[in-house]
Amino acid sequence: MTFDEYVDLLGPAALETLQMVGLTTLWTVVFGLPLGVALYALSPRGLRPQGLAYKAIGLVVNIGRSVPFILLMLAIIPVTRLLVGTSIGSAAAVVPLAVAAVPFFARLVESSLLEVDPGLVEAARSMGAHGFGIVGRVLVPEALPSIIRNVTVTVVAVIGYSAMAGAIGGGGLGAVAVRFGYQRFQYDVMIVAVIVLVVFVQLIQLAGDLISRRLDRR
Repeated sequence: MTFDEYVDLLGPAALETLQMVGLTTLWTVVFGLPLGVALYALSPRGLRPQGLAYKAIGLVVNIGRSVPFILLMLAIIPVTRLLVGTSIGSAAAVVPLAVAAVPFFARLVESSLLEVDPGLVEAARSMGAHGFGIVGRVLVPEALPSIIRNVTVTVVAVIGYSAMAGAIGGGGLGAVAVRFGYQRFQYDVMIVAVIVLVVFVQLIQLAGDLISRRLDRR
């Protein structure tokens, strides 16, 4: 294949992958961040320890993290069709991608918040702060570099999930690699698709590390 043929084939697929990853990351942060904060707040070291509620939410999160992505994508096809109107294509793939990524990211957020010095929380309490005030003014700002690093980890994981989604109709580079590289024995297409995915991962990791270092005040 010529360079132009690679671009014509892989260019739209790369844009689909970026679209899937971008939308999934958006929904993952929107739902995963408050879920992670809730896990922290209810944990034994949290703001309002509630053992039973923490175990219940933690169980749901752990189940979500434990189901293999391909099985999860197949299992929630009815939900995907209900929300998007179809179970095929990059838009449909966002639903299972987000369902898989939210519990993963929530646990990472919980870990980031647990790393914050408890003395800072106590100092905020002594000055009259409580609840959302402590979360918004102390915990999240202090844990932000770690949260950004965990967003990066999540995005990298989502890129891997998106490639698997392509194998069962999700679109993007994974679909091209399977349809052309594997099924039609065009291994050069598969190799180039993998290279593009590796480049995406490296650029995202570089950007995440840079932003995290800029925000780290230590």
